[in-house]
Amino acid sequence: MPSSPLDLRLLSSFLAVVEEGHFGRAAARLFLSPPAVTQHVRRLETELGTTLIDRTATPVAPTPAGVRLAGHARVLLAASNAALDDMAEATHPTAAVRPLRVGIMGHGSAELTPAAINAYRRARPEVRVEIRQLDFTEHVTALTEDRVDVAFVRPSPDDERVVSDVLTTEQRIVVVPAHSPLADARLTGASVADIAGLPFFRVPGHTPRPFTQYLYFDDEAQRRSTDFAVTPQEVLTGVITGRAAGSGLKSFARYYAWPGAAFVPIIDAPWESSHLAVRADEENPEVRIFRALTVALARELGPVINGEGLSP
Repeated sequence: MPSSPLDLRLLSSFLAVVEEGHFGRAAARLFLSPPAVTQHVRRLETELGTTLIDRTATPVAPTPAGVRLAGHARVLLAASNAALDDMAEATHPTAAVRPLRVGIMGHGSAELTPAAINAYRRARPEVRVEIRQLDFTEHVTALTEDRVDVAFVRPSPDDERVVSDVLTTEQRIVVVPAHSPLADARLTGASVADIAGLPFFRVPGHTPRPFTQYLYFDDEAQRRSTDFAVTPQEVLTGVITGRAAGSGLKSFARYYAWPGAAFVPIIDAPWESSHLAVRADEENPEVRIFRALTVALARELGPVINGEGLSP
């Protein structure tokens, strides 16, 4: 193992080769010569004592050790770039660093949410992080009304004042009482046609349209219920008391495994994404740092959350 910190230049060359699948294209991307990139990768392999690139493959591909290092490289390089952006602000007088306010709708982006917050806290220990739970109606307004600086939401906000990054993409599920006939499909899954008659919870009229469209599988769904809910806890309380059904992403079941509730995958519904949203005109360097770290972690952890590596 290396006795000194990894050289970011070596990591940059290695990651470019992994993403381009070719030493020459990686060199062109970095404005370096191919021999320089080759030397960087070899130095990194020597320092780590293992082969990182399978040069016999076409295109060249990372070895298992290389795949593992690539995830770390993305996080380190993203943090480095964010740090440079932050230091660019140091030439201007600033007030004391204010807390970073992180909004989380429901369980956010599953395991990625605490991973991103903890990574930011390690990178910026001098900045206090404030966690604010968002309800369904705050899909956009928490940001536009300056109550939070970043927000884990779903789906993508449809508002020009907000921009977002895809973090996870998951299968859809419905939540029904454990005694419901539909609960028997919790292992095999159900179709959109199977849930056509379910009375889903209603949301207030000022809930953003993209979230309402995400929540329901057909236009009549919320008209079949008279019960309102704006938080996952309210949904689950209503489900186990038999008042209405709820919907969510597959990871929802890992975070809200309440007794009396059954989580049924909907096998023919389009998968949906969770996002990290920020204000489009945001200039706070701490937001840029948090965003860079979160997006880098999403590339590393996303495939695990998105696929079948984690099951409810």
